[in-house]
Amino acid sequence: MSVAFSLAIFFMMWWIILFAMLPFGMRRTQEEAGEVIPGSEASAPERPRMLRVIILTTVVTCTLFAAYYYLRASGFGLDDIPFLTPPSDSYAKPGG
Repeated sequence: MSVAFSLAIFFMMWWIILFAMLPFGMRRTQEEAGEVIPGSEASAPERPRMLRVIILTTVVTCTLFAAYYYLRASGFGLDDIPFLTPPSDSYAKPGG
């Protein structure tokens, strides 16, 4: 696996996991807190804590990417999963 391909996969995984992690840890909105900052939505989080989200996203992505890289380097593929392999007689000629 080339470095460019690895970086592309890591970036895509990081971006997807970032959007999955964003809602976690948000306690209340600015409206619930009673302090809406002018120019922002009332439904915006009171304290976004983006640095914490970015660090947690990076840790989770590194763990998942390491598992992905290990599986790819080991040669494991979909053909190795028994229930994904079609039966040998499923491609027999019709009527024969």
